[in-house]
Amino acid sequence: MRELKAELITKAVRDMVIDANICLPADLEARIVSAAGNETGELPKSVMGDLVKNLDAARELNIPVCQDTGLVVVFAEIGQELHITGGGFDEAVNEGVRQGYKEGFLRKSVVADPLRRVNTEDNSPAVIHAAITGGDRLKLTVSPKGFGSENMSALKMMLPTANKGDITEFVLETVKKAGANPCPPVVLGVGIGGDFEYSAILAKKALCRSVSERNGDKFYADFEIELLNKINELNIGPQGFGGKTTALAVNIEAAPTHIAGLPVAVNIGCHVTRHKSIII
Repeated sequence: MRELKAELITKAVRDMVIDANICLPADLEARIVSAAGNETGELPKSVMGDLVKNLDAARELNIPVCQDTGLVVVFAEIGQELHITGGGFDEAVNEGVRQGYKEGFLRKSVVADPLRRVNTEDNSPAVIHAAITGGDRLKLTVSPKGFGSENMSALKMMLPTANKGDITEFVLETVKKAGANPCPPVVLGVGIGGDFEYSAILAKKALCRSVSERNGDKFYADFEIELLNKINELNIGPQGFGGKTTALAVNIEAAPTHIAGLPVAVNIGCHVTRHKSIII
């Protein structure tokens, strides 16, 4: 049994929330730069150029790439041979969020109650999804999720008779309805299967996958590309001004489901879909 001090988890989360808010994953930034070069219209090309300049400025000035520094979502894979000492796992994560948002001068956006709306003043608590896995390691994925894009997300309980065409229609309707609100070009996480809540978790998990990594199942990998092409034909474009790039990537995660249903969730991420992973 391997032991891991809770304070090391806190330090890791603290560092990750700061880093994730300042620098995008390299492959996502590369997509944005590439899209800027592919736009031919004067306005969309100018907008994409401004987005690239913003990424450069955030890195050079060591400031957040977006003023909405998000609600922290954490996916944790905890090895069953790992024993966390000196404190509980959830508290260690939330302490890391508190320290990171304070020390990184990141905007605090979390309210303690959804109706009474009093700010917690430290951006905690995080939304934590933990799973027990084999081995003695801890894998943490931290995703600060902005709500301009989160608010445009959607979930639909489809009938089991629904097919790829029906799912495509739902995804396209969701993107069209969102329009410029989620700061396109967007990244889409699509969760198919599970039940009501698990389809949404799958969609959020899909957003934490590299945009350069396709689904391991060729059926879904091809579907990702198909959806991306159809979305980019909508001409919503960068920041809603029209153009070739409405989405940078579509990531799909699928899971077994009940014979009587077909849940589908679409989690929209803005062009700064932030996430960072570490194995301790």
